[in-house]
Amino acid sequence: MSADTALAGRTALVTGASRGIGLAVARALAAAGARVVITARSAGALDALAGTLAGGAICLPADLTVRTAAAELARATIDALGGAPSIIVHAAGNFPMAPLEDADDASVEESFTLNAAAPLRLTRELLPAMRARGTGHVVMIGSISDRVIFPGNAAYAASKHALRAVHETLRAETRGSGLRATLISPAATDTPIWDPHAPDTTPTLPNRSEMLRPEDVADAVLWAVTRPAHVDIEELRLAHS
Repeated sequence: MSADTALAGRTALVTGASRGIGLAVARALAAAGARVVITARSAGALDALAGTLAGGAICLPADLTVRTAAAELARATIDALGGAPSIIVHAAGNFPMAPLEDADDASVEESFTLNAAAPLRLTRELLPAMRARGTGHVVMIGSISDRVIFPGNAAYAASKHALRAVHETLRAETRGSGLRATLISPAATDTPIWDPHAPDTTPTLPNRSEMLRPEDVADAVLWAVTRPAHVDIEELRLAHS
C-alpha cells in the first residue's frame, strides 16, 4: 500500500488543527488518504487550512474550553461523516508557564479543561459508536511533562498527567473491544505554543533548534494508526537526538 493510500477509506477527527502539531497531523492523515474533520477555535484559520489538505477537509469550529462544546462537536462530526471517525487525534492544548505560587485560576482552569477534560469529554461522546462498530483508534498528544516535572510547569504538567490517566483508563476499559488507544509524548516541539515564552532568549528553556518539529510528531501519529490491527501501540516517547 502506498503512502498516499495508507488510510484510504478511513476517517479522522483532529482537534487543535489550525496550527502546530494538530496542523501537521491533519496534513499527514489527509495525505495518507483519510477523510479528515478539522476543528479549532478559529473558523477562518480552519477554512484557510482546508484548501491546502489533500482531498480537502470538513471544518467544524469549536471552542473546547466550553463544557458543552465536546458533545456538540461529536454530534456534528457523526453527521458530517455518517458515523464516528475511525481515528481521533486530541492535539488541542495550551502551555502556560509560571511558578506554582503564581499560577492564576484562569490558567489552571484552562489547562485542565483543554489538555485533559476536553479529550475525556470528546472521547466519551464518540466512544459508544466506536465501540459498537468494533474499530477505532484514539490518539492523545501528551508531552514529556506527562511523566517528568519541570519548574514553572505546575498547571501544564498536572493537566498532562491527567491526560495520561484518561489514556490509561480508556485502554483498560476498551481492552478486547477492537479499539486501540495510543499516547504520543513528544519532548519540546517547535510550535507557536512557545511564542509567549521566548525560548531562544530564556536560559532555562531549550532553543528552538533543539526542539522536535511538528512533522516529527505527525509522522509518529501516522505510524501508530497505520499498524496492522493486531499491533497495539500503547505509548510512543519522542526525543530530540
